[in-house]
Amino acid sequence: MSFWEYLGNRHQQLLTDGFQHASAVFQCMVLATLIGVLLAVATYRSEWAGNLATTTTATILTVPSLALLGLLIPVVGLGVAPTVIALTLYGLLPIVRNAIVGLRGVDPTLVDAANGIGMSRLTRLVRVELPLAWPPILTGIRVSTQMLMGIAAIAAYASGPGLGNLIFRGIASLGSANALNQVLAGTLGIVILALLFDAAYILIGRLTIPRGIRA
Repeated sequence: MSFWEYLGNRHQQLLTDGFQHASAVFQCMVLATLIGVLLAVATYRSEWAGNLATTTTATILTVPSLALLGLLIPVVGLGVAPTVIALTLYGLLPIVRNAIVGLRGVDPTLVDAANGIGMSRLTRLVRVELPLAWPPILTGIRVSTQMLMGIAAIAAYASGPGLGNLIFRGIASLGSANALNQVLAGTLGIVILALLFDAAYILIGRLTIPRGIRA
């Protein structure tokens, strides 16, 4: 059958796989953002600590995704658990690096002014430093999301959810009637999801970043 006929016959399953793929990436990005920002807050004041956090997360990113999943499967089993752990770890580097850069780039005079009016360190961090560092943090989140969209497809190796299952099934059955349709549908689905997520981040940026800071 043609590709369009395949989409028409399998649209319900494709929508389910697409939702699972997007859900896995979204949830892992929430975890990676929380962990990454906390790491940045804990280390940005110290040069060596910041470098250690960046180097550690960069080292994680160099581990091949299949190898990491292979190491996780004996520990946490198949399915969602290795997918969440792997994607969260892979999503850390851009967020940690950009959060550290953003926090270090806050104008010292603004920090001094916050101190001058009696703000505590936590209040200053929440009300002054993090809002000013938000643009580079959001950029890091966008980069991480684009990476994880593709890496999440590899999670099918560990019986993870998402569109990667279509791609793996298609590759495993090359030469059969719908093998190419499966690979193409899974790939296009991931591309479409990546574009939708990026559009959402652009909208979030317009809503949360003041025009003066964007300029």
